[in-house]
Amino acid sequence: MPADPKLSARLRGLPQVQRLLETDEAERLCARFSRAAVVEALRATLEEARAALRVAGPTPDATVLLQAAGLRLAAGRRPDLRRVINATGVVLHTNLGRAPLAAAALAAMAEAGAGYCNLELDLAAGGRGARGGALEPLLCAVTGAEAGLAVNNAAGAVLLALSALAAGGEVIVSRGELVEIGGGFRIPDVIAQGGATLVEVGTTNKTRLDDYRRAVTERTRVLLKVHQSNYRIVGFTAEATLEQLAGLAREHGLAVMHDLGGGALVDLARLGRAAEPRPQDSLAAGADLVAFSGDKLMGGPQAGLLVGRRALVDPLRRHPLVRALRPDKTTLAGVEATLQLYRDPDRAALEIPTLRMLAQTAAQVAQRAMRLHAAVAPELAAEITPSIAQVGGGSLPGEALQSWSVTLDSAGRDPGALAARLRAGAPAVVGRITAGRLALDLFTVADEEVELLAGRLNAAARA
Repeated sequence: MPADPKLSARLRGLPQVQRLLETDEAERLCARFSRAAVVEALRATLEEARAALRVAGPTPDATVLLQAAGLRLAAGRRPDLRRVINATGVVLHTNLGRAPLAAAALAAMAEAGAGYCNLELDLAAGGRGARGGALEPLLCAVTGAEAGLAVNNAAGAVLLALSALAAGGEVIVSRGELVEIGGGFRIPDVIAQGGATLVEVGTTNKTRLDDYRRAVTERTRVLLKVHQSNYRIVGFTAEATLEQLAGLAREHGLAVMHDLGGGALVDLARLGRAAEPRPQDSLAAGADLVAFSGDKLMGGPQAGLLVGRRALVDPLRRHPLVRALRPDKTTLAGVEATLQLYRDPDRAALEIPTLRMLAQTAAQVAQRAMRLHAAVAPELAAEITPSIAQVGGGSLPGEALQSWSVTLDSAGRDPGALAARLRAGAPAVVGRITAGRLALDLFTVADEEVELLAGRLNAAARA
């Protein structure tokens, strides 16, 4: 098939790489990114231009090509893990990093990471110290425990405890508590990985103390109670209480462990939300060991926290898994700073973003929605609509948070295309598509993010 003379002419009109490199703009790009990187970007940009010209369109000039290469280079430098404005209405969104951190935690993490720190050095004695040693007194002060320990996540905390306390023995769990949470984390799998044998008792909806009592053998090591976290069984139900399990455990010399999940350290009823069991409540009810998350309702960095009787916590420190599960210096600094805020629960409610978000009213959310609505471009056909936000993170699954959203029509265009443009920008914006419109729930958008969000919306609408 003969070549298209017009296409050949358009292709010949593309400048060579060397000619582009001789421009002032190319020199600026070389100073910023290196000559080798600029050459590679220009070659890739020219190849894309050739492919486009074979379809249709005019030949791009040097300015357009250099701008495209600059954007390519900048995108390559942009970190994959970057800031997102959460407009989903899910407070503890696992895909978006769960809890935003308090200013005090961020400052502590920055200070610990900026240079050296006394991670495993006792500054007073001048000798080796315990990693995370400062956390234990804080954990004890906040929860009332005898001892405490931090690892890198809550699943690791449960695995460590069962490996140290129940390997080679049996762990008794109610069938109604054999949960699976995000990422395929299943309680039966963790028990098996810890080297113990799972003994299921009761039924899905009813498990009584006698079910546990009949299952106790000479191989039993732990009575494990698991907070259901991300679901609820309602109606014709019954369960053995921690107090009852503690009494049974004392009769047989066993340990009672409570896998609490979410890690609420304050009474959420004070914030106008449903009650959620706290580690201090579990310990007061007789649990010997409690495991919970640092990055959910506690509002700190990702961590798994264990509190309880010293006779059970101390063996965990000596277990080989501890080294594999230990948190780094910045995590420890952030957890410590977050726990410090809980020394004063009123201060924690004001300074920890998760608690502050949960305490807000629908009227406060509506004010932000009105600010955003007033700032977005008319062509987006924005409307303010009522919505329901969620706590997320496997916490308070039945709790409906009354909220308000700004929904966008994008001049009748595909809402998925607008959502994609918002995700691609800086900062990225993540919302929900519902009823053919992009919905931005203001429950999880901070006051200081409203104008920034409006700017991103308007820029995306013009694209």
